[in-house]
Amino acid sequence: MTSTYVKAPEPAAPPRPPDTRPGRPMARRAADWLTAFCFTLPALLLFGALVLAPILYALYVSLFNWGGFGSPSDYVGLDNYSRLIHDPVFLGDLWRGLLLVLFSVCVQLPFALGMAVLLNRKLRGRALYRVLFFAPYVLSEVVTGVLFSMIFAPDDGLADKVLGSVGLDGLGGLWFADQDHVLPTLFLVMTWKYFGFHMMLYLAGLQGVPAELHEAARIDGASPWQRFRHITLPLLGPTIRISVFLSVIGAIQLFDLVWVVTQGGPDHHSETMAVTMFQFGFKRYQIGYASAISIAMFLISLVFALIYQRSVLRRDTQGALTTMRASR
Repeated sequence: MTSTYVKAPEPAAPPRPPDTRPGRPMARRAADWLTAFCFTLPALLLFGALVLAPILYALYVSLFNWGGFGSPSDYVGLDNYSRLIHDPVFLGDLWRGLLLVLFSVCVQLPFALGMAVLLNRKLRGRALYRVLFFAPYVLSEVVTGVLFSMIFAPDDGLADKVLGSVGLDGLGGLWFADQDHVLPTLFLVMTWKYFGFHMMLYLAGLQGVPAELHEAARIDGASPWQRFRHITLPLLGPTIRISVFLSVIGAIQLFDLVWVVTQGGPDHHSETMAVTMFQFGFKRYQIGYASAISIAMFLISLVFALIYQRSVLRRDTQGALTTMRASR
Protein backbone atom coordinates (compact mmCIF):
# COMPACT_ATOMS: atom_id res chain seq x y z
CA MET A 1 0.00 0.00 0.00
CA THR A 2 1.45 3.28 -1.07
CA SER A 3 0.95 6.46 0.85
CA THR A 4 0.67 9.89 -0.73
CA TYR A 5 2.37 12.80 0.95
CA VAL A 6 0.41 16.05 0.72
CA LYS A 7 2.31 19.21 1.50
CA ALA A 8 0.48 21.50 3.84
CA PRO A 9 -0.25 24.97 2.40
CA GLU A 10 2.03 27.72 3.58
CA PRO A 11 0.38 30.36 5.71
CA ALA A 12 -0.42 33.62 3.97
CA ALA A 13 1.93 36.48 4.64
CA PRO A 14 0.48 38.98 7.07
CA PRO A 15 -0.58 42.32 5.51
CA ARG A 16 2.04 45.01 5.50
CA PRO A 17 1.24 47.61 8.11
CA PRO A 18 0.66 51.12 6.78
CA ASP A 19 3.56 53.52 6.70
CA THR A 20 3.12 55.60 9.81
CA ARG A 21 6.42 57.42 9.67
CA PRO A 22 5.89 61.13 10.38
CA GLY A 23 6.01 63.43 7.36
CA ARG A 24 5.53 60.71 4.77
CA PRO A 25 2.13 61.90 3.36
CA MET A 26 3.40 65.48 3.26
CA ALA A 27 6.51 64.38 1.33
CA ARG A 28 4.34 62.49 -1.15
CA ARG A 29 2.13 65.53 -1.72
CA ALA A 30 5.20 67.72 -2.15
CA ALA A 31 6.57 65.30 -4.75
CA ASP A 32 3.23 65.36 -6.61
CA TRP A 33 3.19 69.15 -6.68
CA LEU A 34 6.82 69.28 -7.82
CA THR A 35 6.11 66.83 -10.65
CA ALA A 36 3.06 68.81 -11.79
CA PHE A 37 5.02 72.06 -11.62
CA CYS A 38 7.86 70.65 -13.74
CA PHE A 39 5.42 69.49 -16.42
CA THR A 40 3.47 72.78 -16.49
CA LEU A 41 6.47 75.12 -16.22
CA PRO A 42 7.07 75.45 -20.01
CA ALA A 43 3.39 76.25 -20.61
CA LEU A 44 3.38 78.73 -17.72
CA LEU A 45 6.45 80.49 -19.11
CA LEU A 46 4.90 80.80 -22.55
CA PHE A 47 1.60 81.97 -21.10
CA GLY A 48 3.34 84.55 -18.95
CA ALA A 49 5.51 85.87 -21.79
CA LEU A 50 2.87 85.91 -24.54
CA VAL A 51 -0.34 86.66 -22.58
CA LEU A 52 0.18 88.05 -19.09
CA ALA A 53 3.13 90.31 -19.87
CA PRO A 54 1.40 92.12 -22.80
CA ILE A 55 -1.78 92.55 -20.76
CA LEU A 56 0.10 94.02 -17.81
CA TYR A 57 2.13 96.28 -20.07
CA ALA A 58 -1.01 97.51 -21.83
CA LEU A 59 -2.57 98.21 -18.43
CA TYR A 60 0.53 100.17 -17.44
CA VAL A 61 0.64 102.18 -20.69
CA SER A 62 -3.08 102.98 -20.45
CA LEU A 63 -2.29 105.16 -17.42
CA PHE A 64 -0.16 107.52 -19.54
CA ASN A 65 -0.72 109.99 -22.31
CA TRP A 66 1.88 108.39 -24.55
CA GLY A 67 2.47 108.63 -28.28
CA GLY A 68 4.60 105.52 -28.60
CA PHE A 69 8.03 107.18 -28.73
CA GLY A 70 10.43 107.04 -25.83
CA SER A 71 9.31 105.96 -22.39
CA PRO A 72 5.84 106.73 -20.99
CA SER A 73 6.19 109.81 -18.80
CA ASP A 74 2.96 111.86 -18.91
CA TYR A 75 1.00 110.07 -16.20
CA VAL A 76 -2.75 110.75 -16.42
CA GLY A 77 -4.13 108.01 -14.19
CA LEU A 78 -7.61 106.90 -15.19
CA ASP A 79 -8.23 109.80 -17.59
CA ASN A 80 -8.05 107.50 -20.61
CA TYR A 81 -10.78 105.31 -19.13
CA SER A 82 -12.90 108.33 -18.29
CA ARG A 83 -12.50 109.48 -21.87
CA LEU A 84 -13.42 106.00 -23.03
CA ILE A 85 -16.84 105.87 -21.39
CA HIS A 86 -17.71 109.30 -22.78
CA ASP A 87 -16.44 108.69 -26.30
CA PRO A 88 -19.43 108.40 -28.71
CA VAL A 89 -17.32 106.37 -31.15
CA PHE A 90 -16.45 103.75 -28.52
CA LEU A 91 -20.05 103.64 -27.26
CA GLY A 92 -21.10 103.11 -30.87
CA ASP A 93 -18.56 100.30 -31.10
CA LEU A 94 -20.24 98.61 -28.15
CA TRP A 95 -23.64 98.89 -29.82
CA ARG A 96 -22.37 97.61 -33.16
CA GLY A 97 -20.56 94.77 -31.42
CA LEU A 98 -23.80 93.80 -29.67
CA LEU A 99 -25.64 93.83 -33.01
CA LEU A 100 -22.98 91.60 -34.59
CA VAL A 101 -23.24 89.20 -31.65
CA LEU A 102 -27.03 89.04 -31.99
CA PHE A 103 -26.83 88.57 -35.75
CA SER A 104 -24.27 85.81 -35.34
CA VAL A 105 -26.14 83.90 -32.65
CA CYS A 106 -29.64 84.36 -34.06
CA VAL A 107 -28.95 84.10 -37.80
CA GLN A 108 -25.54 82.67 -38.62
CA LEU A 109 -25.54 79.77 -36.16
CA PRO A 110 -29.09 78.54 -36.92
CA PHE A 111 -28.25 78.66 -40.62
CA ALA A 112 -25.07 76.64 -39.99
CA LEU A 113 -27.04 74.15 -37.89
CA GLY A 114 -29.65 73.72 -40.60
CA MET A 115 -27.01 73.10 -43.24
CA ALA A 116 -25.26 70.61 -40.95
CA VAL A 117 -28.47 68.65 -40.40
CA LEU A 118 -29.14 68.66 -44.14
CA LEU A 119 -25.62 67.50 -45.05
CA ASN A 120 -25.70 64.83 -42.35
CA ARG A 121 -28.28 62.96 -44.41
CA LYS A 122 -27.50 60.59 -47.24
CA LEU A 123 -27.35 63.02 -50.15
CA ARG A 124 -25.60 62.56 -53.46
CA GLY A 125 -22.44 64.66 -53.47
CA ARG A 126 -22.68 65.69 -49.82
CA ALA A 127 -18.88 65.42 -49.42
CA LEU A 128 -18.48 68.00 -52.19
CA TYR A 129 -21.02 70.29 -50.53
CA ARG A 130 -19.16 70.04 -47.24
CA VAL A 131 -15.91 71.05 -48.90
CA LEU A 132 -17.54 73.94 -50.74
CA PHE A 133 -19.22 75.32 -47.62
CA PHE A 134 -16.08 74.97 -45.51
CA ALA A 135 -13.74 76.43 -48.15
CA PRO A 136 -14.51 80.13 -47.33
CA TYR A 137 -13.26 79.61 -43.79
CA VAL A 138 -9.90 78.48 -45.14
CA LEU A 139 -9.44 81.75 -47.02
CA SER A 140 -7.71 84.51 -45.12
CA GLU A 141 -9.69 87.54 -44.03
CA VAL A 142 -7.60 89.74 -46.31
CA VAL A 143 -8.47 87.69 -49.40
CA THR A 144 -12.13 87.62 -48.37
CA GLY A 145 -12.18 91.38 -47.82
CA VAL A 146 -10.59 92.17 -51.18
CA LEU A 147 -12.92 89.73 -52.96
CA PHE A 148 -16.11 91.24 -51.53
CA SER A 149 -14.84 94.77 -51.98
CA MET A 150 -14.88 94.04 -55.70
CA ILE A 151 -18.18 92.14 -55.59
CA PHE A 152 -19.98 94.98 -53.78
CA ALA A 153 -18.30 97.83 -55.62
CA PRO A 154 -20.97 100.48 -56.34
CA ASP A 155 -22.43 100.35 -59.90
CA ASP A 156 -19.56 98.26 -61.27
CA GLY A 157 -19.54 95.31 -58.87
CA LEU A 158 -20.72 91.79 -59.55
CA ALA A 159 -23.62 92.14 -57.10
CA ASP A 160 -25.13 95.12 -58.93
CA LYS A 161 -24.64 93.46 -62.33
CA VAL A 162 -26.35 90.25 -61.19
CA LEU A 163 -29.27 92.16 -59.72
CA GLY A 164 -29.54 94.27 -62.86
CA SER A 165 -29.57 91.19 -65.10
CA VAL A 166 -32.67 89.84 -63.35
CA GLY A 167 -34.47 93.17 -63.24
CA LEU A 168 -33.76 93.98 -59.59
CA ASP A 169 -31.76 97.14 -60.12
CA GLY A 170 -33.52 98.82 -57.22
CA LEU A 171 -31.98 96.38 -54.73
CA GLY A 172 -28.48 97.45 -55.65
CA GLY A 173 -26.79 100.38 -54.00
CA LEU A 174 -23.69 101.70 -52.40
CA TRP A 175 -23.35 98.64 -50.16
CA PHE A 176 -20.24 99.33 -48.02
CA ALA A 177 -20.34 103.04 -48.84
CA ASP A 178 -23.84 103.57 -47.41
CA GLN A 179 -24.28 104.19 -43.70
CA ASP A 180 -27.57 102.28 -43.50
CA HIS A 181 -26.42 99.22 -45.47
CA VAL A 182 -22.80 98.80 -44.48
CA LEU A 183 -23.45 96.75 -41.33
CA PRO A 184 -25.94 94.28 -42.91
CA THR A 185 -23.61 93.89 -45.90
CA LEU A 186 -20.66 93.31 -43.58
CA PHE A 187 -22.63 90.70 -41.68
CA LEU A 188 -23.46 88.97 -44.97
CA VAL A 189 -19.74 88.68 -45.66
CA MET A 190 -19.11 87.43 -42.13
CA THR A 191 -21.77 84.74 -42.54
CA TRP A 192 -20.26 83.58 -45.84
CA LYS A 193 -16.82 83.48 -44.23
CA TYR A 194 -17.52 81.80 -40.90
CA PHE A 195 -20.68 79.72 -41.13
CA GLY A 196 -18.75 76.78 -42.63
CA PHE A 197 -16.64 76.49 -39.49
CA HIS A 198 -19.70 76.22 -37.25
CA MET A 199 -21.34 73.86 -39.74
CA MET A 200 -18.38 71.48 -39.42
CA LEU A 201 -18.62 71.70 -35.62
CA TYR A 202 -22.27 70.70 -35.78
CA LEU A 203 -21.52 67.92 -38.26
CA ALA A 204 -18.93 66.52 -35.87
CA GLY A 205 -21.46 66.67 -33.06
CA LEU A 206 -24.12 64.97 -35.18
CA GLN A 207 -21.79 62.01 -35.72
CA GLY A 208 -22.05 61.29 -32.02
CA VAL A 209 -25.86 61.08 -31.99
CA PRO A 210 -26.76 57.34 -31.96
CA ALA A 211 -28.81 56.34 -34.99
CA GLU A 212 -30.66 53.78 -32.82
CA LEU A 213 -32.41 56.60 -30.94
CA HIS A 214 -33.79 58.09 -34.15
CA GLU A 215 -34.83 54.66 -35.38
CA ALA A 216 -36.64 53.87 -32.13
CA ALA A 217 -38.39 57.25 -32.17
CA ARG A 218 -39.42 56.77 -35.80
CA ILE A 219 -40.91 53.36 -34.98
CA ASP A 220 -42.83 54.96 -32.11
CA GLY A 221 -44.36 57.41 -34.58
CA ALA A 222 -42.30 60.54 -33.87
CA SER A 223 -42.22 63.08 -36.68
CA PRO A 224 -38.91 64.41 -38.08
CA TRP A 225 -39.37 67.65 -36.15
CA GLN A 226 -40.06 65.76 -32.93
CA ARG A 227 -36.95 63.64 -33.42
CA PHE A 228 -34.89 66.76 -34.03
CA ARG A 229 -36.44 68.60 -31.10
CA HIS A 230 -36.23 65.85 -28.48
CA ILE A 231 -33.19 63.83 -29.62
CA THR A 232 -30.83 65.79 -31.85
CA LEU A 233 -30.91 69.16 -30.10
CA PRO A 234 -30.37 67.86 -26.52
CA LEU A 235 -27.48 65.61 -27.58
CA LEU A 236 -26.01 68.42 -29.67
CA GLY A 237 -26.22 70.84 -26.74
CA PRO A 238 -22.49 70.83 -25.76
CA THR A 239 -21.45 71.51 -29.35
CA ILE A 240 -23.97 74.33 -29.71
CA ARG A 241 -22.79 75.95 -26.49
CA ILE A 242 -19.16 75.88 -27.62
CA SER A 243 -20.17 77.28 -31.01
CA VAL A 244 -22.05 80.16 -29.38
CA PHE A 245 -19.05 80.93 -27.17
CA LEU A 246 -16.63 81.05 -30.12
CA SER A 247 -19.05 83.14 -32.18
CA VAL A 248 -19.51 85.76 -29.45
CA ILE A 249 -15.79 86.07 -28.71
CA GLY A 250 -15.06 86.33 -32.45
CA ALA A 251 -17.64 89.10 -32.89
CA ILE A 252 -16.21 91.07 -29.95
CA GLN A 253 -12.67 90.89 -31.35
CA LEU A 254 -13.52 91.32 -35.04
CA PHE A 255 -10.89 93.41 -36.81
CA ASP A 256 -9.12 92.24 -39.96
CA LEU A 257 -12.18 91.67 -42.15
CA VAL A 258 -13.63 95.06 -41.24
CA TRP A 259 -10.33 96.83 -41.73
CA VAL A 260 -9.76 95.41 -45.20
CA VAL A 261 -13.30 96.09 -46.40
CA THR A 262 -14.32 99.43 -44.85
CA GLN A 263 -11.63 100.55 -42.36
CA GLY A 264 -14.55 101.37 -40.07
CA GLY A 265 -16.33 103.71 -42.47
CA PRO A 266 -18.39 105.38 -43.60
CA ASP A 267 -18.34 107.78 -40.65
CA HIS A 268 -17.61 105.01 -38.08
CA HIS A 269 -20.78 103.07 -39.01
CA SER A 270 -18.90 99.76 -39.39
CA GLU A 271 -16.23 100.39 -36.78
CA THR A 272 -15.57 97.83 -34.06
CA MET A 273 -13.59 98.15 -30.84
CA ALA A 274 -10.55 96.53 -32.43
CA VAL A 275 -10.69 98.91 -35.40
CA THR A 276 -11.00 101.92 -33.09
CA MET A 277 -8.03 100.66 -31.09
CA PHE A 278 -5.96 100.34 -34.26
CA GLN A 279 -7.00 103.79 -35.46
CA PHE A 280 -5.90 105.50 -32.25
CA GLY A 281 -2.82 103.38 -31.74
CA PHE A 282 -1.25 103.23 -35.22
CA LYS A 283 -2.88 106.10 -37.08
CA ARG A 284 -3.12 108.84 -34.46
CA TYR A 285 -0.28 107.58 -32.23
CA GLN A 286 -2.35 107.77 -29.05
CA ILE A 287 -0.96 104.57 -27.58
CA GLY A 288 -2.23 105.25 -24.06
CA TYR A 289 -5.84 105.62 -25.19
CA ALA A 290 -5.54 102.65 -27.54
CA SER A 291 -4.22 100.57 -24.63
CA ALA A 292 -7.25 101.58 -22.57
CA ILE A 293 -9.49 100.30 -25.40
CA SER A 294 -7.55 97.03 -25.47
CA ILE A 295 -7.99 96.60 -21.71
CA ALA A 296 -11.73 97.28 -22.12
CA MET A 297 -11.93 94.61 -24.83
CA PHE A 298 -10.05 92.18 -22.60
CA LEU A 299 -12.33 92.81 -19.63
CA ILE A 300 -15.49 92.44 -21.73
CA SER A 301 -14.25 89.15 -23.16
CA LEU A 302 -13.07 87.92 -19.74
CA VAL A 303 -16.32 88.77 -17.96
CA PHE A 304 -18.37 87.13 -20.69
CA ALA A 305 -16.16 84.03 -20.64
CA LEU A 306 -16.39 83.67 -16.86
CA ILE A 307 -20.14 84.17 -16.75
CA TYR A 308 -20.70 81.86 -19.70
CA GLN A 309 -18.49 79.16 -18.25
CA ARG A 310 -20.14 79.50 -14.86
CA SER A 311 -23.74 79.47 -16.06
CA VAL A 312 -23.68 77.56 -19.37
CA LEU A 313 -20.56 75.44 -19.76
CA ARG A 314 -20.32 74.31 -16.16
CA ARG A 315 -22.26 71.08 -16.62
CA ASP A 316 -20.28 70.26 -19.76
CA THR A 317 -16.96 70.51 -17.89
CA GLN A 318 -18.06 68.65 -14.76
CA GLY A 319 -16.12 65.43 -14.49
CA ALA A 320 -13.49 66.62 -16.96
CA LEU A 321 -11.22 68.03 -14.24
CA THR A 322 -8.89 65.83 -12.24
CA THR A 323 -7.26 66.29 -8.90
CA MET A 324 -3.76 65.44 -7.75
CA ARG A 325 -5.03 63.21 -4.96
CA ALA A 326 -5.08 59.84 -6.67
CA SER A 327 -5.70 56.57 -4.92
CA ARG A 328 -2.52 54.53 -4.49
